[in-house]
Amino acid sequence: MGLKGKYTAHIAVAASAVAISLAAWGATALTDTEAAARTGAGSQGTAPEGRTKEPTPGPPPVSKVRMPQGIAHAAEAGGKAVNITIDDGPDPQWTPKVLAVLKEHDVKAVFCMVGPRAKEFPDLVRQVVADGHRLCDHTTTHDTTMDKKSVAYQKSQILDAKKMIEDAAGGAKVEYYRAPGGAFTPDSRRIAAEAGMRPLGWNVDTKDFEKPGTSAIVGTVKSELSNGPTILFHDGGGDRGQTVEALKQVLPWLKEQGHTFSFPVRTTP
Repeated sequence: MGLKGKYTAHIAVAASAVAISLAAWGATALTDTEAAARTGAGSQGTAPEGRTKEPTPGPPPVSKVRMPQGIAHAAEAGGKAVNITIDDGPDPQWTPKVLAVLKEHDVKAVFCMVGPRAKEFPDLVRQVVADGHRLCDHTTTHDTTMDKKSVAYQKSQILDAKKMIEDAAGGAKVEYYRAPGGAFTPDSRRIAAEAGMRPLGWNVDTKDFEKPGTSAIVGTVKSELSNGPTILFHDGGGDRGQTVEALKQVLPWLKEQGHTFSFPVRTTP
């Protein structure tokens, strides 16, 4: 091989070595970049010994619970537990009296509130929360024909009321949604569930809204409790004196029958 040929071969070998070194450096850099992207860490620099620092692990992923759209009736505690639910308030005359009876018997309930009423009486909303009860969205206008209205109308009724109640509550969350008169639709249940509220039904309608008499209200609870654990009362919408008196009789009777008190289920195991 002549001098020119030897020189050309030497140049080729050197170029090949440089190319291999560059390729190795590029693979290492790519690996470090991918590792940072997977962990959510940024550039970590280099350790004094020349080793790449281990990326700082990010926080564990947050588990998001999807709220079921099905209408809840069961009690969280199961067994012979019952759920007391109170609709249409808050009311400055009757809500405090209902709260007093519940406190006397150490019973917690769900209060299904009408948005503008909650906005008007925020102190009552906060008292409900302070006493350990849960909040429920009962729309803005208590429209019992909601199931015949547009999806946009239903969404406004539900979400506007939720905001009013939560603003009045000073931070407590609304955990359920109850359609006025049971006028649920697939859309209203979906809207509520996506907003973190479980649609809430009932098993025993005491008809206290019609003011049939205290004994009639108590009798309805006793005769219809076999239908299921969720009992419907009212603290708003008119004179609720019969309701207050009925609660004074119903709550101790339920305890005598071996029933405990719970909240309606929110999630499905």
